[in-house]
Amino acid sequence: MTPIKDLIRTIPDFPHEGILFRDVTTLFGDARGFRMAVDQLLHPFAGQKIDKVAGLEARGFILGGAVAHQLGVGFVPIRKQGKLPGQTISQSYALEYGTAVMELHDDALMPGESVLIVDDLLATGGTAEAGIRLIESLGARVAGCAFVVDLPDLGGRRHLEGLGMTVHALCSFEGH
Repeated sequence: MTPIKDLIRTIPDFPHEGILFRDVTTLFGDARGFRMAVDQLLHPFAGQKIDKVAGLEARGFILGGAVAHQLGVGFVPIRKQGKLPGQTISQSYALEYGTAVMELHDDALMPGESVLIVDDLLATGGTAEAGIRLIESLGARVAGCAFVVDLPDLGGRRHLEGLGMTVHALCSFEGH
């Protein structure tokens, strides 16, 4: 069976010169690889009470929806500012140059619910931290964070673990 890491394409100089973009769409296009990734994302959390899966925009929607389906629980999108209809709560986070804002519907979670955060890639951890803050502000609890790719040189895992989070990644790539 092909390792998940081998199903992820690397595109040099995207979106900027010097960046090696880890493209998981090639993983999504491989039926066996995609199923394996979904199963492996949820495996460490099997047996835990998970009420909802939260996917971080945008590839986290694809993965998170599939993980939620496997777990038989609901899915909650955490989106970029201005993309969700209805009442939302928001959380800003730092980017390499400036800030951005993530939003969550204010009625998406109930106090006490246990939520698994899913995304394709962990870099600095800023987007995931914004998701954690949004989930916790509604009184829910983050059960853990699951990613396909970790970029350890950017420190996201250390950052999230420093916040007390359980972090699971299927593979890692050195560099940016």
